[in-house]
Amino acid sequence: MTLDDWLREARARIDSRDAQVLAAHALGCDRAGLIARGLDPLADPARATLDRLLERRAAGEPVAYLVGRREFFGLDIAVGPGVLIPRPDTEVLVERALECIAALPAPRVLDAGTGSGAIALAIKAQCPRGRVQALDRSEAALAIARDNGRRLGLEVGWIASNWLEAVAGEEFDCIVSNPPYIRTGDPHLAQGDLRFEPPSALASGEDGLDDLRILCRQAPPRLAEGGWLLCEHGYDQAPAVRALMRCAGLADVASWRDIAGIERVSGGRRRGGD
Repeated sequence: MTLDDWLREARARIDSRDAQVLAAHALGCDRAGLIARGLDPLADPARATLDRLLERRAAGEPVAYLVGRREFFGLDIAVGPGVLIPRPDTEVLVERALECIAALPAPRVLDAGTGSGAIALAIKAQCPRGRVQALDRSEAALAIARDNGRRLGLEVGWIASNWLEAVAGEEFDCIVSNPPYIRTGDPHLAQGDLRFEPPSALASGEDGLDDLRILCRQAPPRLAEGGWLLCEHGYDQAPAVRALMRCAGLADVASWRDIAGIERVSGGRRRGGD
C-alpha cells in the first residue's frame, strides 16, 4: 500500500484534511512532503501507526489530542486531554484585550482559567512589554501551560488558584477569561470533540453562567482604574453576561462578535475612582 492509497481509504472514513494532518504527523513531514511521498510504499510500522490514528479519529477523538498540537493566534500550542482545545472563536478575546492595553506602556494582564496557556501566551507574544500572569486551579493544565511558555520562549507568571482567590490585593489593567459556559446536561457535551475534553473546562451550572457570575463578582476589585474585564461566553449568553457586568458596577459594557458573526465576548471597564 502506498501513502496515496492509505489517504484514499482514510478519506472514506474521516475528513480529508484530518487525514492529511494525521499522516503528516505520523510521517514527520508537511503537506508538500505528503505529495512528494504519495507513491512510496508504506513500511509496516508506519502503516500500523497511521491505522491506529485513523481508528481513534474515526471514533471521534479530536485531531488536536492525536497530534498534541493546535495553532492559535500564530502560535504552536501543545494540548492534551487535560486542557480545552484552543479554537479560532477565542481569538476575538485576544484581539479585544490587545486593543484595551494598546496605549499602556507596561500593561498588567491576567488570564483566568488559562488551560493550555494559549490566551496568555498570545497576548504576551503580541505585547512583549506587558506583565502577563495566568492562573488555573488544575495543576495538570498549568504543567502544560508552563511547558508551552518555555518552548515558545514567552515569559508568563503561572499561578495555581481557584479563579481569582490567589491574586487578592493585586490590580490588573485587563482580566481575560474563557471560562466554562455550557449548561450542565447540554446534549452538545456528548457530541464531537467535546466528549473528550475535560468537563470541568466546559460546563458551569444549569444555565452555564455559574463561573461567569464568580468572575463578575471577583474581578472589579482587582481591576485598576479604567481596567477591563473581558469574558468569552456562549452564542446566546451575551445579554445575560452584559447584565452581570453592569450589576457588578462595570461601565462601557459591550459585546464583540466572532468570525461567524456571533456575540462571543463581552466586557466592561472599571470606572475611574471606583
